[in-house]
Amino acid sequence: MPGGRPSPPEAPLYARPPVRVRLSGSPPTPPPYSERVSERGKTGRGKTGRGETGRGKTGRGETGRGEAGRGGKGHGGPSSPSAGELVGQVLGSVRYASDGERAEDAIEAGASMLAAAEVGWAAVSAAVVEAAVAGVRQCWAGGWQPADLVRIVRRAASDAALVALVVDAVAAEAARPPAARPVPDPRWAGQLRDLGAEIWWSADSGYLDALATRRRASRFETAYDVLAALRILARLPRITPLPAPPQPGDRSGPAGAAAARALGRIRGLLAKAEATDYAEEAEALSAKAQELMARHSIDEALLDRADGSPGGRADGPSAVRIGIEGPYEQAKALLLDAVAAANRCQAVWAADVGFSTLIGFAPDLEAAEMLYTSLLLQATAAMSRAGDAHHHTLKEQGGAPVARGRSRRTRDFRQTFLVAYADRIRDRLAAATAAATAAATAESAPTAPDLLPVLAARALAVEQTTGTLFPDTAPVRLRGVRDADGWHQGRAAADQARLGDG
Repeated sequence: MPGGRPSPPEAPLYARPPVRVRLSGSPPTPPPYSERVSERGKTGRGKTGRGETGRGKTGRGETGRGEAGRGGKGHGGPSSPSAGELVGQVLGSVRYASDGERAEDAIEAGASMLAAAEVGWAAVSAAVVEAAVAGVRQCWAGGWQPADLVRIVRRAASDAALVALVVDAVAAEAARPPAARPVPDPRWAGQLRDLGAEIWWSADSGYLDALATRRRASRFETAYDVLAALRILARLPRITPLPAPPQPGDRSGPAGAAAARALGRIRGLLAKAEATDYAEEAEALSAKAQELMARHSIDEALLDRADGSPGGRADGPSAVRIGIEGPYEQAKALLLDAVAAANRCQAVWAADVGFSTLIGFAPDLEAAEMLYTSLLLQATAAMSRAGDAHHHTLKEQGGAPVARGRSRRTRDFRQTFLVAYADRIRDRLAAATAAATAAATAESAPTAPDLLPVLAARALAVEQTTGTLFPDTAPVRLRGVRDADGWHQGRAAADQARLGDG
């Protein structure tokens, strides 16, 4: 049975600080625990020991130390709890159970209680959905977003069934009135769409039955998985919330059309770079895309300055989160940092929650996210080709090395390859940005605002926002970078570009 992997409640689930991956958050604080552990989680069908409350259906057994049997009919005892009370008690026990066998025992006991509840399966189903909505809203209040929840559950449980349950919980919450929803974020709806978070069941009272039918599972199995998923959500710590997204400016005129054309051309170049089998062509196309991104960023900065905002900061910097999936997370975070720096953004990596936070102005964030996605695809493809060739070479070496040793050497090669690729890409992207900035400065009209002070003001704003969001970042030491062949091949893969018109 899946039991989840959270830490005991006295410590946050993820406690390591986020880092600035440039070869620097404060540790997350745990959520406020308003509930208390229920001590009435055991079922009893006869005698109960040490004053624990018997919860058997008959309620006819004697109870130790004079306690009344719960659920007994006609004996003057208290009535059975409502579905909401029962689900709340079960979730309290499940949430605070220690990892390992205790967590599994708590989930199994809770699943048994829900599956056999006197209030009925339909009432339990409606109460479970309400509890899931409350749990998701607690996560929103703690700084999480839809994509973050799915990512962290995937990392914590490695169980597609639990991930699907969390998506259902997110869908149920989205269908409710936005009682305590964070500041509306235009990316929020996109995340829900990407996750496929839609209500597929006819009524909340029939959700568990529909889920059991869809999965061909028993009531107990269904309740078990639901409790396991809600346990993970309930034990998530607070994380640094993203700042309110900027209000979109008026770009409906010629400026908006020019921006749309620039972004369209950038996307086209990156798509060609991803599709080609020739490393030299891919690198040249990516370099050209970076030049266009840098010029687009400059144009947006000048437009903001022309709008009369001080320092060219019409809306101020904002932030987005970008997932950093394994394997080779450190190398991928380093690649994102290289892309961020070239696009006048900053990146802060939180390894334990599987994402980096990218801070910058909206056009720069969009450009950086596009370029990182493209370069990651290209780097991964190049790494796979080089890694396969490296592994084949190892197999042909004399002495038939041990399989485990070959595997470790192959991992070291690929990790080193990606780190070297990111290191060299940083230099090339920085050069492309510098060239575009110099060209824009030379071309600017005498009456136009001085470009360099505008860019400096924006850089300062990004730095200040990053410091506010993450005042205590820590450096990270890269591991596994010890394969000389991987280093040379990784830099070569990133160094084959010819900077030109593509």
